[in-house]
Amino acid sequence: MEPKATREGYGDALAEVAKKYKNVVALDADLNDSTRSDYIKKVDPSRFISMGIAEQDMIGTAAGLAASGKIPFASTFAIFSERAFEFVRNIVSRNNLNVKIAGSHAGIFTGEDGKSAQAIEDISIYRTLPNMIVLQPCDYIETKKAVHALAAYHGPSFMRLLRNPLPIIHDDNYKFEIGKGEILRNGKDAVIFATGTMVHESLAAAEILKKDNIAIYVVNVHTIKPIDEKLIMSLAKKTNCVITAEDHNIIGGLGSAVAEVLGENYPCIMKRIGMEDQYGESGKPAELYEKYGLSAKHVAEKVKEIIKRKKK
Repeated sequence: MEPKATREGYGDALAEVAKKYKNVVALDADLNDSTRSDYIKKVDPSRFISMGIAEQDMIGTAAGLAASGKIPFASTFAIFSERAFEFVRNIVSRNNLNVKIAGSHAGIFTGEDGKSAQAIEDISIYRTLPNMIVLQPCDYIETKKAVHALAAYHGPSFMRLLRNPLPIIHDDNYKFEIGKGEILRNGKDAVIFATGTMVHESLAAAEILKKDNIAIYVVNVHTIKPIDEKLIMSLAKKTNCVITAEDHNIIGGLGSAVAEVLGENYPCIMKRIGMEDQYGESGKPAELYEKYGLSAKHVAEKVKEIIKRKKK
């Protein structure tokens, strides 16, 4: 299958779950052409609500719909969802309402739109909220599976989506489970816990490292909250060398979540790869990944460095 963006998986799955669940509705803050949330109109145009550029209104309306028994999926760019953070906190999270927030165009992978549109803090702010689960699927099929899982799950969530196409790793038989990491590659020298685009960069880095007889685990962490503590602990004990990789600020994101687990249970050598407390800029995704050290080549180099530390 040719590469597809995770936002495409979101739109296609919305149409599917709308057929399965008559109470699924979609809301969007004037970006449905980009988020693909309007794909639900293929099933029933009356179940799509365009809120205009009014993110707080969208979240408040979604909360009311959830309280009335609907399953609302509320979509916008990840960065713009933050305009409604207080509403997410005080209405949705505090009351444990069944609102599914989809934040598209996340990370510097958004590319040419530049730093104002590249959310690098969204995982951090949403995972701090009680009752909220946080997902980031790594390909089109996993996104579809995640949407189906969210439709069946009762509670608030934030799912991070991407603008540009990504290779497809999974097939239709893939079983997605909220809160369970997925080992994509076995190893012995180190483990990379990666999410989103960085799953692909980490798999490519593993191929580079293989040439130097370095074998690493690559784990797809599609659920940042609740994080798979059992899997993290298991692979940390096997390798004593942990790396995290994310297109997000290393403060508060996947790296912090993994560090919290290890800090309390099994301290070991660890390296966080991501945006190092800095904003991105406008450019093609590959160029930005090269500049900010997120490309497969840079990931491989950093893995080598941390393995050297382990051997000292």
